[in-house]
Amino acid sequence: MTEFTPFASLFGGIMIGLSAVLLMLWEGRIAGISGIAGRLLPPYRDSAFVSRFGFVVGLVAAPFAMMALTGGAIEQTVSPNIPLMVAAGLLVGFGAVWGNGCTSGHGVCGLSRLSARSFVATGVFMATAFVTVLFVRHAIGS
Repeated sequence: MTEFTPFASLFGGIMIGLSAVLLMLWEGRIAGISGIAGRLLPPYRDSAFVSRFGFVVGLVAAPFAMMALTGGAIEQTVSPNIPLMVAAGLLVGFGAVWGNGCTSGHGVCGLSRLSARSFVATGVFMATAFVTVLFVRHAIGS
């Protein structure tokens, strides 16, 4: 069972919301991680490359910064099942392209802008997540 951490979750949510607001304020762009990361690859090479790269570096550096600030280890588990991880990555990537955005773009930024498309997309990926967890934990048993 996953440990319930209300204060850490609240702090994380505040940081995500703040970063989305700052990106919109400074760059006029929505903080959709799939779009930001996807535009780091060719053929995109424009003036916003540095800010996109910095955003992704911040995502990777955040756990290390948190460990340095708290003086403790952050427990993160990743499945050792490589084929499962590859399939999951492909499905997430396909879903982000097919849905014209990812969970951060729709769930954080789209909902706050009251986008009807984002309400539908968020409902679909949340329902899919619930069914997936139910299936994996109870039908497969892992």
